[in-house]
Amino acid sequence: MTPRERIIAALELKIPEGLVPHVELEYQLTESVFGRKALRSGDLEGVTGQKRKDMLKRNAELWVDVAKTYDWSVITGTHWLPVDAQCESFEYIGEIAGDNYMLSAFCDGTFGIPGGGDMTNHVVWLYEKPEEAKAHAERSVENNAKVARQLIEAGAEIVFMCADYCFNDGPFLPPRMFREFVTPYLTQIVASIHEAGGYAVKHTDGNIMPILDQLVSTGIDALHSLDPMAGVDIAEVKRLYGDQIGLIGNVDCSYVQSGTPEEIIGSSLYCLEYGGADSGGYIFSSSNCIFAGVPIESYNLMLEMRKEYGYPGAERPKDKFAMPQDL
Repeated sequence: MTPRERIIAALELKIPEGLVPHVELEYQLTESVFGRKALRSGDLEGVTGQKRKDMLKRNAELWVDVAKTYDWSVITGTHWLPVDAQCESFEYIGEIAGDNYMLSAFCDGTFGIPGGGDMTNHVVWLYEKPEEAKAHAERSVENNAKVARQLIEAGAEIVFMCADYCFNDGPFLPPRMFREFVTPYLTQIVASIHEAGGYAVKHTDGNIMPILDQLVSTGIDALHSLDPMAGVDIAEVKRLYGDQIGLIGNVDCSYVQSGTPEEIIGSSLYCLEYGGADSGGYIFSSSNCIFAGVPIESYNLMLEMRKEYGYPGAERPKDKFAMPQDL
């Protein structure tokens, strides 16, 4: 199976041939590891013609190299670019790598946790002007759905929706308000993604357990990040909903950032054992991303665990498992 075929199998809740698929939503070490800077929108301002094409081609080459190096199933590094540049980048990635990798879009539009200074005002707005808030949510997801459709038509097959809903101690909005102001609109954009032919993946950090049933009810294909620092246990999520959604993540990113080798090994093994490497529907990933400052040796150790133990039937040493931190 190609990396792309492996993640399709996992998203369809099947067991891929060979290793469990792997992806990271972000990888911020391109300069330190590959010696190349990944493009951001600002890098293209005022750049036109052949120079712009050359920049996009080099950026496409970089992200294909990242995907090859770490055996990613999805190329996620182009979402920082303007939509037209993303679409053009998809063409260049296809020229370089064929259909070995899924292409991705990042769109959401639902109400996430607002910035610190806006939290109180946001909640007051929801209470005092609920219809205005709902109209805003409707417009926002419609606009994001249009962008998602455009990117899917250009070649993206998977859409990551990344509005964060939860803190470590629970959701920002209580479940009753979440059901009113978020769930219907998340359901709406998921349906739009499916109608356009894409897979819909919901990312949120924090303790999702009080709203997990609502997230699953929206029809998402998979859920990321399954945050172990908030006490989210992939084994419990798998038990509750593993027959309905794919699971992505739960390898403790705080361990990958600054933990011991034993902690990285333990968290990786726990996720492989209980996330679904044996039963299907699991995509190996950190519980957030590979952000700036992560020691590359730590990420490589995480991937060594996948290489050694990330196939169906692997005998994983349970005495080395690391449970989510708050359990």
